[in-house]
Amino acid sequence: MGKTLALMNICGFYTLIFFDQNFPFSQGFALPEQKVERKFEMKIVIVGPGAMGCLFAGLLAESGQKDVWLLDKYEQRAKEISEKGLVIEGFSPHHITGIHATSDVKGIGFADLILVCVKSYDTEIACRSITPIVKDRSLVLSLQNGLSNVDKASAILGEDKVIAGVTSHGATMIGVGHIRHAGIGKTIIGKKKPDARLDEIANILRAASLETIVSDNIYSFIWGKLIINAAINPVTAITRLRNGDLLKCTETREFLRSIAEESALVAKAKNISLPYDDPFRAVEDTCRYTALNISSMLQDVLHGKMTEIDAINGAIVSEGIKAGMKASVNEMLVYLVKGIEFSKNWYCKK
Repeated sequence: MGKTLALMNICGFYTLIFFDQNFPFSQGFALPEQKVERKFEMKIVIVGPGAMGCLFAGLLAESGQKDVWLLDKYEQRAKEISEKGLVIEGFSPHHITGIHATSDVKGIGFADLILVCVKSYDTEIACRSITPIVKDRSLVLSLQNGLSNVDKASAILGEDKVIAGVTSHGATMIGVGHIRHAGIGKTIIGKKKPDARLDEIANILRAASLETIVSDNIYSFIWGKLIINAAINPVTAITRLRNGDLLKCTETREFLRSIAEESALVAKAKNISLPYDDPFRAVEDTCRYTALNISSMLQDVLHGKMTEIDAINGAIVSEGIKAGMKASVNEMLVYLVKGIEFSKNWYCKK
């Protein structure tokens, strides 16, 4: 039988789960397991102390990595994390002290591995900010939503230094340096060209209880996640419905189908092989498994924040144009969500 995918939104963060009848539910990604061979010590910098950044920083520090840094754009927040440490609730309960948190990138020194965990619209700013700590052998791993992050990072730092990644861990912010680890899964990393250093990075992550797979087709997984995001996120943001409620309304359910099918056509036009056979079924499964959750884009809209619509649906529109086709449904969604962003800003200013 075919495979399908569910992108579970656990406490505001998506958890990417693959289902195949040949594999039990608990296995998540139907990919071969890999053992931890040995642990390498590195200077590791995590850019962005949000939920995912704090999770990876905390688990890496707990694994015995002694030189883990959190780079924050806000000095006061960095100071608070340095003083109080990180608190992780949920699947990985820990209170981690000794984390180096700073807003002064020059005080870090050269880094071996840099994890970029910022919103897609901050990618270029974040990558420019870390140039003082990037050396010849440094690697930069993007663990972000959207499609263009790796290209943006590569343009600034060099393609040979940038790793693409998709993680299925779920986490949410409770307070400064305080998160809930709500979903456990695999992290998949890869590059456009083979690089033996990927195995070393994977072992670093595995030693931190972050099950990691090195893939030679990373863009299949990135597109798989992108298409599900493109269907659910903007429709929830527009309708204010929870994920599961999208399936209860005939019109919104058919809207999801239109988005998923159009997005998959763009992927097909670009010769992208998706990690599931039926994109609409993948979207439906995600809605069912995350029925009570509020999508991250709806949360952004409700809080008057900028969304990642450009990096998700906007990216599909742009890729469609490159492939010689018009992604009209995705384009309409970009217009509508942009209008909501504008109206919220206008309302707040008034």
